[in-house]
Amino acid sequence: MKKRLKSQFLFSNRWIDRQWIVRNMEAFQDLIVIVLCLGLFAVMLVQLWGIAIALTQSIDYKHVTAKILFILILVELFRLLMVYLQEHSISVGVAVEVTIVSLLREVVVHGALEISWIQAAAICCLLLILGGLLVVCAKTPHMDCMSANTKVCPIKHYEDKHHDGEFHSRRYEEIAKIQ
Repeated sequence: MKKRLKSQFLFSNRWIDRQWIVRNMEAFQDLIVIVLCLGLFAVMLVQLWGIAIALTQSIDYKHVTAKILFILILVELFRLLMVYLQEHSISVGVAVEVTIVSLLREVVVHGALEISWIQAAAICCLLLILGGLLVVCAKTPHMDCMSANTKVCPIKHYEDKHHDGEFHSRRYEEIAKIQ
């Protein structure tokens, strides 16, 4: 009987390779993220067209400002998806930035004077918490670059296929060489 590798398991009398499944699922997730990026880009173009139309007609500054801030939110979401495609992890800093811009957009759209004092206090508290989280994210180094000798992590993640067919990351080896 053939001995199974650790990366394989038996399912319906067939050996299934977990690494193959994970690689294909990651590729499918990347495809989904790419489709989302294209959709966000299309929505940004439609919103830009809407701003151009709004500027040629009678100008409602509140409406135009809301559309511009909405485009900024879409740009930040696009950037969040780009970071995910590059690193396969969500950037907390970018997500916090998106939340701050979204919150400020709602204040601009509804008007600061039309918001009750309870909602204004809640928004201020939320902005303080998000600002603190943003400062913490800026001060915390990325996990791959946690080294006393390196200030900035110059190494990008890429995989190399070895002669035995296994994938492994070379970035840890390169970080060890830098140290």
